[in-house]
Amino acid sequence: MDNVNTAVVGATGEVGREMVKILAERDFPAGKLKLFATEKSKGQEFSFKGESYYVDTIKEGSFKDIDIALFSIGSSPSKEIVPQAVKEGAVAIDNSNAFRMDENVPLVVPEINPRMIAEHEGIIANPNCSTIQMVMALKPIYDRAGIEKILVSTYQAVSGTGKKAVDELKQQVKDFAAGQEMKSEVYPHQIAFNALPHIDVFFENGYTKEEMKLVRETRKILADSSLAISATAVRIPVFYGHAEAVNVETSEKISIEELTRILAETDGIDVVDNPEENQYPLPTDSETNDNVMVGRIREDLANNKAFNMWIVANNLRKGAALNAVQIAEKML
Repeated sequence: MDNVNTAVVGATGEVGREMVKILAERDFPAGKLKLFATEKSKGQEFSFKGESYYVDTIKEGSFKDIDIALFSIGSSPSKEIVPQAVKEGAVAIDNSNAFRMDENVPLVVPEINPRMIAEHEGIIANPNCSTIQMVMALKPIYDRAGIEKILVSTYQAVSGTGKKAVDELKQQVKDFAAGQEMKSEVYPHQIAFNALPHIDVFFENGYTKEEMKLVRETRKILADSSLAISATAVRIPVFYGHAEAVNVETSEKISIEELTRILAETDGIDVVDNPEENQYPLPTDSETNDNVMVGRIREDLANNKAFNMWIVANNLRKGAALNAVQIAEKML
Protein backbone atom coordinates (compact mmCIF):
# COMPACT_ATOMS: atom_id res chain seq x y z
CA MET A 1 0.00 0.00 0.00
CA ASP A 2 1.04 3.55 -0.74
CA ASN A 3 -0.22 6.74 0.87
CA VAL A 4 -1.18 5.26 4.23
CA ASN A 5 -2.64 8.10 6.26
CA THR A 6 -0.82 7.94 9.58
CA ALA A 7 -1.15 9.58 12.99
CA VAL A 8 1.26 9.69 15.93
CA VAL A 9 -0.50 10.41 19.21
CA GLY A 10 1.88 11.63 21.90
CA ALA A 11 4.27 12.93 19.28
CA THR A 12 6.20 15.25 21.60
CA GLY A 13 7.11 12.56 24.14
CA GLU A 14 10.31 10.52 24.14
CA VAL A 15 8.72 7.55 22.35
CA GLY A 16 6.51 9.68 20.10
CA ARG A 17 9.49 11.59 18.74
CA GLU A 18 11.22 8.29 17.99
CA MET A 19 8.10 7.08 16.18
CA VAL A 20 8.17 10.07 13.84
CA LYS A 21 11.92 9.67 13.34
CA ILE A 22 11.65 5.94 12.56
CA LEU A 23 8.73 6.43 10.16
CA ALA A 24 11.03 8.73 8.17
CA GLU A 25 14.13 6.51 8.49
CA ARG A 26 12.27 3.46 7.18
CA ASP A 27 10.48 5.44 4.47
CA PHE A 28 7.07 4.42 5.76
CA PRO A 29 4.48 5.27 3.06
CA ALA A 30 2.65 7.88 5.08
CA GLY A 31 0.43 9.76 2.63
CA LYS A 32 -0.92 12.13 5.25
CA LEU A 33 0.77 12.56 8.63
CA LYS A 34 -1.01 13.93 11.68
CA LEU A 35 0.75 14.64 14.97
CA PHE A 36 -1.18 14.93 18.21
CA ALA A 37 -0.25 15.85 21.78
CA THR A 38 -1.60 17.85 24.70
CA GLU A 39 -2.67 21.49 24.57
CA LYS A 40 0.70 22.72 25.90
CA SER A 41 2.47 21.12 22.91
CA LYS A 42 0.06 22.41 20.27
CA GLY A 43 1.85 24.13 17.40
CA GLN A 44 5.23 22.45 17.88
CA GLU A 45 6.91 21.91 14.52
CA PHE A 46 8.28 18.60 13.23
CA SER A 47 10.19 17.93 10.03
CA PHE A 48 9.17 14.77 8.20
CA LYS A 49 10.58 13.84 4.79
CA GLY A 50 11.49 17.44 4.09
CA GLU A 51 8.13 18.92 5.03
CA SER A 52 6.94 20.71 8.15
CA TYR A 53 4.14 19.32 10.30
CA TYR A 54 2.56 20.90 13.34
CA VAL A 55 1.23 19.27 16.49
CA ASP A 56 -2.49 19.53 17.12
CA THR A 57 -4.85 18.41 19.87
CA ILE A 58 -7.41 15.64 19.44
CA LYS A 59 -10.99 16.56 18.67
CA GLU A 60 -14.02 14.68 17.44
CA GLY A 61 -13.26 13.48 13.90
CA SER A 62 -9.47 13.73 14.24
CA PHE A 63 -9.05 10.13 12.97
CA LYS A 64 -11.73 10.03 10.24
CA ASP A 65 -9.14 10.09 7.44
CA ILE A 66 -6.46 8.08 9.29
CA ASP A 67 -5.56 4.46 8.43
CA ILE A 68 -3.04 3.72 11.19
CA ALA A 69 -2.59 5.57 14.48
CA LEU A 70 0.48 5.01 16.65
CA PHE A 71 -0.17 5.80 20.32
CA SER A 72 2.28 6.60 23.11
CA ILE A 73 0.30 8.52 25.70
CA GLY A 74 -0.03 6.28 28.76
CA SER A 75 -2.72 3.88 29.85
CA SER A 76 -5.42 6.24 31.13
CA PRO A 77 -5.59 8.52 28.06
CA SER A 78 -5.22 5.51 25.75
CA LYS A 79 -8.34 3.93 27.26
CA GLU A 80 -10.24 7.07 26.30
CA ILE A 81 -8.74 8.02 22.93
CA VAL A 82 -7.89 4.66 21.32
CA PRO A 83 -11.57 3.63 21.10
CA GLN A 84 -12.30 6.98 19.45
CA ALA A 85 -9.65 6.31 16.81
CA VAL A 86 -11.06 2.84 16.11
CA LYS A 87 -14.62 4.15 15.94
CA GLU A 88 -13.55 6.76 13.41
CA GLY A 89 -11.91 4.12 11.20
CA ALA A 90 -8.25 3.90 12.19
CA VAL A 91 -6.30 0.85 13.36
CA ALA A 92 -4.64 1.75 16.66
CA ILE A 93 -1.20 0.44 17.63
CA ASP A 94 -0.96 1.28 21.31
CA ASN A 95 2.26 1.44 23.30
CA SER A 96 0.62 1.64 26.74
CA ASN A 97 -0.45 -1.06 29.16
CA ALA A 98 -4.14 -0.31 28.57
CA PHE A 99 -5.01 -3.20 26.25
CA ARG A 100 -2.09 -5.63 26.43
CA MET A 101 -3.85 -8.28 28.48
CA ASP A 102 -7.22 -7.93 26.75
CA GLU A 103 -7.94 -11.34 25.24
CA ASN A 104 -9.34 -9.69 22.10
CA VAL A 105 -6.24 -7.55 21.50
CA PRO A 106 -3.12 -9.08 19.86
CA LEU A 107 0.13 -8.44 21.74
CA VAL A 108 2.71 -8.41 18.98
CA VAL A 109 6.45 -8.59 18.41
CA PRO A 110 6.65 -8.85 14.60
CA GLU A 111 9.64 -11.22 14.56
CA ILE A 112 7.79 -13.61 16.90
CA ASN A 113 4.03 -13.65 16.32
CA PRO A 114 3.22 -11.59 13.20
CA ARG A 115 0.18 -13.74 12.37
CA MET A 116 -1.57 -12.32 15.42
CA ILE A 117 -1.81 -8.97 13.63
CA ALA A 118 -4.51 -10.36 11.36
CA GLU A 119 -6.69 -11.12 14.41
CA HIS A 120 -7.03 -7.50 15.50
CA GLU A 121 -10.42 -5.87 16.01
CA GLY A 122 -9.08 -2.36 15.58
CA ILE A 123 -6.43 -2.39 18.32
CA ILE A 124 -2.96 -3.97 18.41
CA ALA A 125 -0.90 -3.72 21.59
CA ASN A 126 2.83 -3.05 21.71
CA PRO A 127 4.45 -5.03 24.56
CA ASN A 128 6.44 -3.50 27.39
CA CYS A 129 10.00 -2.55 26.46
CA SER A 130 11.65 -5.04 28.82
CA THR A 131 9.34 -7.81 27.61
CA ILE A 132 10.12 -7.23 23.92
CA GLN A 133 13.87 -7.68 24.22
CA MET A 134 13.55 -10.73 26.46
CA VAL A 135 11.04 -12.60 24.28
CA MET A 136 13.14 -11.84 21.18
CA ALA A 137 15.87 -14.00 22.71
CA LEU A 138 13.53 -16.54 24.31
CA LYS A 139 11.37 -17.43 21.28
CA PRO A 140 14.00 -19.35 19.24
CA ILE A 141 15.03 -21.20 22.40
CA TYR A 142 11.42 -22.00 23.26
CA ASP A 143 10.86 -23.38 19.77
CA ARG A 144 13.98 -25.54 19.85
CA ALA A 145 14.15 -26.90 23.39
CA GLY A 146 11.10 -25.72 25.30
CA ILE A 147 11.31 -23.58 28.43
CA GLU A 148 10.41 -24.62 31.96
CA LYS A 149 11.44 -21.59 34.00
CA ILE A 150 12.71 -18.02 33.53
CA LEU A 151 14.42 -15.89 36.20
CA VAL A 152 15.07 -12.32 35.08
CA SER A 153 16.53 -9.19 36.64
CA THR A 154 16.25 -6.02 34.60
CA TYR A 155 18.48 -2.94 34.75
CA GLN A 156 16.41 -0.22 33.12
CA ALA A 157 17.34 3.21 31.79
CA VAL A 158 15.65 6.36 33.06
CA SER A 159 14.30 7.22 29.59
CA GLY A 160 11.77 4.47 30.21
CA THR A 161 10.10 6.89 32.62
CA GLY A 162 10.23 9.80 30.18
CA LYS A 163 12.01 13.08 29.48
CA LYS A 164 11.54 14.41 33.02
CA ALA A 165 13.51 11.45 34.35
CA VAL A 166 16.31 12.00 31.83
CA ASP A 167 16.48 15.65 32.85
CA GLU A 168 16.46 14.75 36.55
CA LEU A 169 19.42 12.38 36.17
CA LYS A 170 21.37 15.02 34.23
CA GLN A 171 20.65 17.65 36.89
CA GLN A 172 21.56 15.36 39.76
CA VAL A 173 24.93 14.60 38.16
CA LYS A 174 25.55 18.34 37.73
CA ASP A 175 24.53 19.04 41.32
CA PHE A 176 26.78 16.25 42.63
CA ALA A 177 29.75 17.59 40.66
CA ALA A 178 29.08 21.08 42.04
CA GLY A 179 28.76 19.82 45.61
CA GLN A 180 25.11 20.81 45.77
CA GLU A 181 22.08 18.97 47.12
CA MET A 182 20.52 16.52 44.66
CA LYS A 183 16.74 16.87 44.44
CA SER A 184 14.43 13.99 43.54
CA GLU A 185 11.01 14.64 42.06
CA VAL A 186 10.49 11.92 39.45
CA TYR A 187 11.73 9.04 41.62
CA PRO A 188 11.32 8.52 45.39
CA HIS A 189 15.11 8.55 45.83
CA GLN A 190 18.04 10.01 43.92
CA ILE A 191 18.75 8.02 40.76
CA ALA A 192 22.26 9.35 40.11
CA PHE A 193 24.92 6.89 41.35
CA ASN A 194 22.15 4.64 42.65
CA ALA A 195 19.99 1.63 41.81
CA LEU A 196 16.28 1.58 42.66
CA PRO A 197 14.57 -1.84 42.88
CA HIS A 198 11.27 -0.07 42.29
CA ILE A 199 9.65 0.44 38.87
CA ASP A 200 5.95 1.38 38.90
CA VAL A 201 3.64 0.54 41.82
CA PHE A 202 3.92 -2.39 44.23
CA PHE A 203 1.26 -5.10 44.30
CA GLU A 204 0.12 -7.10 47.35
CA ASN A 205 2.33 -10.02 46.31
CA GLY A 206 5.43 -7.85 46.79
CA TYR A 207 6.16 -7.55 43.06
CA THR A 208 5.92 -4.32 41.10
CA LYS A 209 3.65 -3.71 38.15
CA GLU A 210 6.71 -3.70 35.86
CA GLU A 211 7.74 -7.14 37.13
CA MET A 212 4.27 -8.58 36.64
CA LYS A 213 4.15 -7.14 33.10
CA LEU A 214 7.19 -9.29 32.28
CA VAL A 215 5.41 -12.36 33.63
CA ARG A 216 2.01 -11.85 32.04
CA GLU A 217 3.12 -10.46 28.69
CA THR A 218 5.76 -13.14 28.12
CA ARG A 219 3.18 -15.86 28.71
CA LYS A 220 0.75 -14.22 26.28
CA ILE A 221 3.31 -13.65 23.50
CA LEU A 222 4.68 -17.20 23.77
CA ALA A 223 1.13 -18.56 24.14
CA ASP A 224 2.08 -20.53 27.26
CA SER A 225 0.06 -19.64 30.36
CA SER A 226 1.90 -22.23 32.46
CA LEU A 227 5.38 -20.78 31.92
CA ALA A 228 7.16 -20.24 35.27
CA ILE A 229 8.63 -16.71 35.42
CA SER A 230 9.99 -14.61 38.27
CA ALA A 231 11.25 -11.05 37.78
CA THR A 232 13.03 -8.23 39.59
CA ALA A 233 13.06 -4.83 37.89
CA VAL A 234 15.65 -2.21 38.81
CA ARG A 235 16.05 1.39 37.61
CA ILE A 236 19.68 2.42 37.10
CA PRO A 237 21.39 5.73 36.18
CA VAL A 238 21.67 5.05 32.45
CA PHE A 239 19.99 7.32 29.91
CA TYR A 240 19.10 4.85 27.13
CA GLY A 241 19.16 1.08 26.82
CA HIS A 242 17.69 -1.59 29.09
CA ALA A 243 19.77 -4.56 30.22
CA GLU A 244 18.59 -7.91 31.55
CA ALA A 245 20.26 -10.83 33.29
CA VAL A 246 18.18 -13.87 32.33
CA ASN A 247 18.41 -17.43 33.60
CA VAL A 248 16.52 -19.98 31.49
CA GLU A 249 15.81 -23.60 32.31
CA THR A 250 14.93 -25.56 29.16
CA SER A 251 12.75 -28.65 28.84
CA GLU A 252 15.39 -30.36 26.73
CA LYS A 253 19.11 -29.92 27.36
CA ILE A 254 20.79 -27.81 24.69
CA SER A 255 24.50 -27.09 24.29
CA ILE A 256 25.84 -23.56 24.59
CA GLU A 257 27.27 -23.91 21.08
CA GLU A 258 23.88 -24.75 19.57
CA LEU A 259 22.15 -22.10 21.65
CA THR A 260 24.58 -19.44 20.45
CA ARG A 261 24.14 -20.53 16.84
CA ILE A 262 20.35 -20.40 17.06
CA LEU A 263 20.44 -16.88 18.51
CA ALA A 264 22.97 -15.70 15.90
CA GLU A 265 20.70 -16.96 13.11
CA THR A 266 17.61 -15.17 14.46
CA ASP A 267 16.47 -12.00 12.70
CA GLY A 268 16.76 -8.95 14.93
CA ILE A 269 19.37 -10.44 17.27
CA ASP A 270 23.10 -9.75 17.42
CA VAL A 271 25.24 -12.12 19.47
CA VAL A 272 27.97 -10.05 21.12
CA ASP A 273 29.86 -12.58 23.20
CA ASN A 274 33.64 -12.42 23.28
CA PRO A 275 34.62 -11.80 26.93
CA GLU A 276 38.32 -12.33 26.16
CA GLU A 277 38.20 -9.13 24.11
CA ASN A 278 35.82 -7.39 26.55
CA GLN A 279 33.00 -7.67 24.04
CA TYR A 280 29.50 -8.02 25.48
CA PRO A 281 26.25 -6.05 25.11
CA LEU A 282 26.28 -2.54 26.56
CA PRO A 283 23.42 -0.04 26.92
CA THR A 284 25.56 2.61 25.24
CA ASP A 285 25.87 0.39 22.15
CA SER A 286 22.07 0.19 21.87
CA GLU A 287 21.95 3.88 20.96
CA THR A 288 23.29 2.99 17.51
CA ASN A 289 21.96 -0.57 17.14
CA ASP A 290 18.28 -1.42 16.69
CA ASN A 291 18.84 -5.15 17.16
CA VAL A 292 18.55 -6.97 20.47
CA MET A 293 22.07 -7.81 21.65
CA VAL A 294 22.76 -11.05 23.54
CA GLY A 295 25.98 -12.05 25.26
CA ARG A 296 27.56 -13.63 28.37
CA ILE A 297 25.92 -16.89 27.27
CA ARG A 298 27.03 -19.59 29.70
CA GLU A 299 25.86 -22.72 31.48
CA ASP A 300 24.22 -22.49 34.89
CA LEU A 301 26.67 -24.05 37.36
CA ALA A 302 23.82 -25.31 39.55
CA ASN A 303 21.50 -26.73 36.87
CA ASN A 304 22.71 -28.65 33.81
CA LYS A 305 19.51 -27.84 31.88
CA ALA A 306 19.79 -24.08 32.47
CA PHE A 307 21.94 -21.24 31.19
CA ASN A 308 22.49 -17.53 31.74
CA MET A 309 22.56 -14.69 29.23
CA TRP A 310 22.77 -10.89 29.21
CA ILE A 311 20.31 -9.07 26.94
CA VAL A 312 20.47 -5.38 25.95
CA ALA A 313 18.25 -3.29 23.67
CA ASN A 314 17.26 0.31 23.10
CA ASN A 315 14.11 0.83 25.13
CA LEU A 316 12.83 3.77 23.06
CA ARG A 317 13.37 2.12 19.68
CA LYS A 318 13.03 -1.70 19.56
CA GLY A 319 11.49 -1.55 23.02
CA ALA A 320 8.75 0.83 21.89
CA ALA A 321 8.74 3.01 18.76
CA LEU A 322 10.47 0.68 16.31
CA ASN A 323 8.37 -2.32 17.31
CA ALA A 324 5.19 -0.26 16.76
CA VAL A 325 6.33 0.86 13.30
CA GLN A 326 7.30 -2.72 12.41
CA ILE A 327 3.77 -3.80 13.35
CA ALA A 328 2.40 -1.14 11.01
CA GLU A 329 4.72 -2.35 8.23
CA LYS A 330 3.57 -5.95 8.71
CA MET A 331 -0.05 -4.79 8.47
CA LEU A 332 0.65 -3.41 5.02
